[in-house]
Amino acid sequence: MSIIAEPLLIAGQWQLARESLGAFRAREPGTGDEIGPSFPVCGAADVEAALSAAASVADELAAAAPERIAAFLEIYADAIDADADKLVALAHAETALPAPTRLRGNELPRTSGQLRQAAKAVRGYRWTQPVIDTGAGLRSHLAPLSKPVLIFGPNNFPFAFNAIAGSDFASAIAARNPVIAKAHPSHPGTSQRLAQLAHQALIDAGLPAAAVQMLYHFDNALGLALAGDTRLGAIGFTGSRGGGLALKAAADRAGVLCYAELSSVNPVFLLPGALAERGEALAQEFFASCTMGSGQFCTHPGVVIVPQGAAGDAFVAAACAHIAAAGSSVLFSQGVLDHLHQGLSILREAGARVLAEGDAGEAAGYRHAPTLLGVDAATFLANPRALQTEVFGPVSLLVRASGSEEMAQLARAFEGSLTGTLYRAADGSDDAAWSLIATALRPRVGRLIANKMPTGVAVSPAMNHGGPFPSTGHPGFTAVGMPAAIHRFAALHSYDGVPDALLPRELHDRNPGGVPRLVDGEWTTADVGDSL
Repeated sequence: MSIIAEPLLIAGQWQLARESLGAFRAREPGTGDEIGPSFPVCGAADVEAALSAAASVADELAAAAPERIAAFLEIYADAIDADADKLVALAHAETALPAPTRLRGNELPRTSGQLRQAAKAVRGYRWTQPVIDTGAGLRSHLAPLSKPVLIFGPNNFPFAFNAIAGSDFASAIAARNPVIAKAHPSHPGTSQRLAQLAHQALIDAGLPAAAVQMLYHFDNALGLALAGDTRLGAIGFTGSRGGGLALKAAADRAGVLCYAELSSVNPVFLLPGALAERGEALAQEFFASCTMGSGQFCTHPGVVIVPQGAAGDAFVAAACAHIAAAGSSVLFSQGVLDHLHQGLSILREAGARVLAEGDAGEAAGYRHAPTLLGVDAATFLANPRALQTEVFGPVSLLVRASGSEEMAQLARAFEGSLTGTLYRAADGSDDAAWSLIATALRPRVGRLIANKMPTGVAVSPAMNHGGPFPSTGHPGFTAVGMPAAIHRFAALHSYDGVPDALLPRELHDRNPGGVPRLVDGEWTTADVGDSL
């Protein structure tokens, strides 16, 4: 008996797969049991249909009035908030993430909030960064790619980074590009419901219904072929380093932009004065961050550097006690658990030893006990690449250092990370060490953090959720924060001697919207000529 899988969203319609290569169901992480309906594994015909449909409306969307784009983003945000009960129930069942605190209390409002922030950026035109040089007769701004953007959603954020609702989606739509959303198979039901809301919001806003496509799953070879198709404008990817680099290589060969978030260990340096002031509190803070969301955050503190000495010893003892008393953590999938075991094996083969681990228990599902491993600085410096292996889950590596000079040496040995954290004493006694270590660490992280763990990511215009390779594929862009996140999916358009009446609105001489523009080297909101 053949399985009738759920429909795909292609060309503005919900339709059955043309070429299904199989079907899959979500699994409840706490038990491993299959739940919900069956979803199709797409073949080449469906991928081609989605790409053709998206490409066919790219010019229409690029020419759409910004007010309609903003309206879509706001209508969609309102629909998400109104449908919170159903969305949270679906996401909780598929991911086991806490419903009241994580999903409803944090991630869902963050998702609708960043859609509204994108709408505000669209209405204000500020993301376009208009520049006018009256002497040379040149004007430029950021504009749509006029090609589809392919977005791969990750497993760990069913709302805020979902391919059909998250920051990449909001950014690509704000730049007036069609989106092909590749859902993550860990939460297909959640993604389907979001796609239903997005589809209706497109219709309500008067935008082309084919501006958004939804595909649930396809095999790796098909994904690489799609990434290398020149009809595609850009890719937004959040996931494993191996998968992201393969996509980026395929995209690079075709000249397709690929913005990939890959891997990050987010080093945390605990300075001596801070440990002496509040070592027990820092141990609790570290444990909470290490186990939050079962350690399945891209900003998880994967490596913590602790100085030798009595205060450092006390911190290690307290952290080990917290870890040892913890029960097992539920992970998203068998794949996550398998990769966690592989990472642990690499760390142990490189010289790390287990300092503490929680109670694994015998419960069903995808579980692993929180684990803290340790090495000395010399061992880490002898094999820094292996000992920076990202372990996605409640696992961290503790490195003991002799002092600030050795801490700075360790900082220089790190690959690129999304974040780097230093804890300092309130009395200023750590400031010299801070300067030394931060100078070494700063070029290696996207966000330098003081006195707090890295797991929180604020949706702020000043946020950088990016960093040097291999945390991302490009250090100059962020996946969170409007309007900067929009810039990834835009092209720089320059106009040379074009008459005022034929220019885009934000490049006219008159500036009725009060858009900040760089006019002859000076930022101003005035009309051209008024303040010159």
